[in-house]
Amino acid sequence: MLTLSGVGKRYPTGDRALNEIEVTLPKGQVMALIGPSGAGKSTLIRCVNRLVEPTEGNIRLDDVELTSLSGHKLRQARRSMGMIFQEYALVDRLSVMENVLSGRLGYVGFWRSFLRRYPQTAVAEAFRLLERVGLAHAIDKRADALSGGQRQRVGIARALLQSPKLLLVDEPTASLDPKTSRQIMRLIRELCAERDLGAIINIHDVALAKQFADRIVGLRAGEIVFDGQPSELTADILTTIYGEEEWDTTPEPLESDEQNATRPASKRTQASNVVTHMATGGAS
Repeated sequence: MLTLSGVGKRYPTGDRALNEIEVTLPKGQVMALIGPSGAGKSTLIRCVNRLVEPTEGNIRLDDVELTSLSGHKLRQARRSMGMIFQEYALVDRLSVMENVLSGRLGYVGFWRSFLRRYPQTAVAEAFRLLERVGLAHAIDKRADALSGGQRQRVGIARALLQSPKLLLVDEPTASLDPKTSRQIMRLIRELCAERDLGAIINIHDVALAKQFADRIVGLRAGEIVFDGQPSELTADILTTIYGEEEWDTTPEPLESDEQNATRPASKRTQASNVVTHMATGGAS
């Protein structure tokens, strides 16, 4: 279980990115972080694995107090937190298999990793993970020959090769088309269920968050303004998180000829003019 108590982050400029964050993530729960750009979502994730240093508060993963660790103990703790990056963070000139095996860097010595001499058990698990994420056919491909969705799958397999207790996922669908985005979110959700992993996913797509997360936390200006079930995320709450907007995206139905005939003449003429304008490409 992950617990954040009073976590804050203030940069040397005086800007505050996070303020008094209180979150408990049970084992196996998939939590989506939503909010406008600059709300502190990426900062929160990076504070958990200490890629960004919190300036106050405590972060605990199971019985380990992460904020008090340094050096070797911090490197050990990071093994239990798999990170999946928006930009994939792959080494383009290496193969898919080599990129996945880099997930074991925290477990092997420098020379073994430099010479790419990984234990056979790690290689076997990498094969299993690549098959699970649908890339068994691409183990020898260079990373720079992959599509965006394939690159993200490599990143997922690499994170899981760490045998983590927690997944930290930063904008996994930002560069992907809608279909691939759904596939990646579904894959992350399934893998978390299979391995009883908790996950924090920073995501801008509210619809994907509602579909694939167990819980949604909304940030605004570094503070939590919503924490609840996807079904509780109403238009009013979205306005609180993001600001004023028309959140009902249901398209209005097209009028039938009969309905149009009942409209006042001025309205019928206006509608007719709009249609004519569109049909002629706006020519006058």
